Formats: sequence, structure tokens, C-alpha cells
Amino acid sequence: MTTATVTDPNKAFQQDNTASNQCGITLMNTQDGYIIARVMATKKDVKIRELPSMIRVDGIKKIDFDLAELSTAVGRELYPADIEEVMSTHYGRMVVTDDHVYLFANPEDAAEYIDFGLKPVK
Repeated sequence: MTTATVTDPNKAFQQDNTASNQCGITLMNTQDGYIIARVMATKKDVKIRELPSMIRVDGIKKIDFDLAELSTAVGRELYPADIEEVMSTHYGRMVVTDDHVYLFANPEDAAEYIDFGLKPVK
């Protein structure tokens, strides 16, 4: 076994306050969660990471969970609550409509869906 020695523990971990421009969700590794992750793996700028009891779905800037597309894949109609049921956590601004669940890395990008005084940045 090889052991790494860190002489200065403050150098082992570094803080980076740079915005990652990412958003994501953790899904339970269930039948629905697995199918949702498989569909999302086909999307541009979305990365899937399967772990024993969960599946990470991470994306750049925005992730769009299109419920019509996911319903077709799962084989039954999905509603926003079904996404929330298999989700254990998320990061980024979440916006829920009747037919989509969106995650945004930057709150400004969600301004068209929510009204809290932010204007879209161009």
C-alpha cells in the first residue's frame, strides 16, 4: 500500500471561488432514475456519473428535463413531482413548469421564468 504524506494540510485542499457555470441533480438509482439518466446522457453538455445508490446528472449552464420525452422513455406519463420523487438533491436554480423541469447554473438565466428583479444579462 502506498501512503501519501502531506506536510502542510493547508496545501492539500484549495478554495476556488470561480463560478463553475454548472448545475446538477442527484437521482436515486431506481428504475425511473436510471431511465431518466439514460435520456439525459444524450443531451449536449450533460455528464452522467453512476454510483451504487445514486446517479449524478451534471450540466453546463442549463439542464432541461423535458417531461414528454422522459414520459416516452419511462413508459408512463411523468409529472414534475415524479422528478422530485427520484431526486435527492440539486444545485443551481430550479424552475418547474407543467411540462419541463429546468436547472440553471446562473440565476440570471432563469429570470424569464421567475420574477425576482433580475434582468437577463446579455
